[in-house]
Amino acid sequence: MHLCEQESKRMLKATVNKKEFSIVPSEEGLVLNGSPLSWDFVKIKEGHFHILYQNKSYHAEVVKVDFTTKSVSLKINNNRYTVDVKDKFDLLLEKMGISSANAGKVNNIKAPMPGLIINLKVAEGDTVKTGDQLLILEAMKMENILKSPGDGVVKKIKVKKGDSVEKNQILIEF
Repeated sequence: MHLCEQESKRMLKATVNKKEFSIVPSEEGLVLNGSPLSWDFVKIKEGHFHILYQNKSYHAEVVKVDFTTKSVSLKINNNRYTVDVKDKFDLLLEKMGISSANAGKVNNIKAPMPGLIINLKVAEGDTVKTGDQLLILEAMKMENILKSPGDGVVKKIKVKKGDSVEKNQILIEF
């Protein structure tokens, strides 16, 4: 596996105030937009950190972490920032035209790619919330967990375990 392929598998994309950053963890630390991040980072107490970066001192406080939406609210030197993070799976779904931007009311869950239904995590009549697991779709030798992009009630499940599905096929109706 080439180094570039290894990096793309670990790459994260962070958006802060509409500005995007690519972040790749490495053995030496973090690589930010292709350059090694040179900083000193010390935990003061739970949720509070002292950072030295480019000869400047920063106090950082983690205000809120939302694992469902993958966002972090930070206060850095009393200025508030929201950091939205996308991992390799989020980036793949985005590349395929599937986005969490349509979160909220759910109508249908469609297959993002051709594959095989490995497991169903919900039943008809179930109430689901944003981020709840709905089913597992095996595609390209990988198991993909499809999650609810919003709150809703499962009206109809149109597939069963072991079914082969095509891209854009409706799997679950809300």
